[in-house]
Amino acid sequence: MAYRNGTYIAFHADGTNIPGGNSDIDYYNLMKAWSEHKDIDFTLINSHDKVSAVRDSSSRETLRRSLMERLSKSKNLVLILGKTTRLDTDWVPFEIAKAVDDYGLPIIATYTQVAVPIFAPTAFVSYWPQALAARINNGAASVIHIPFNKNALLDATKHFTHDNLPKGGGLGYYDAEAYQSFGM
Repeated sequence: MAYRNGTYIAFHADGTNIPGGNSDIDYYNLMKAWSEHKDIDFTLINSHDKVSAVRDSSSRETLRRSLMERLSKSKNLVLILGKTTRLDTDWVPFEIAKAVDDYGLPIIATYTQVAVPIFAPTAFVSYWPQALAARINNGAASVIHIPFNKNALLDATKHFTHDNLPKGGGLGYYDAEAYQSFGM
């Protein structure tokens, strides 16, 4: 098996690969920018950079193989949950299923529309894609639920791996002390 040190980021592009439409891709690009900026303490080994790029025009099977290779080299999966993520019926459900069922990855569920600490993850069930909800409900997924916050994301990506799963099964969350350390 490949060396698993990357973070796989799953997001609903909402039919576009062009930033600026306030879709999940904007938050993915923000995470990449944090990581690339020398004055920001946010280190991310992006699993998408570990495998050859594929074009949007590539065959479905080529895309599928590439995503699976990226997942196999990952230690965790960040799932960006925005307004439309739950509506994705294509790649996000596939990524969640493979991450949990085949690779045993913890999911870092980060909510773009939430700016406060999350202490009751079930309050955000309306954001969950069916693939995530099913795996939380059947106990298969290990998930930490956090707002989209640089410090919380940095901590979660460093600590939660296929070898160190979040506590609480599918309903894991940070305590108040952790959120204070994140500046929240």
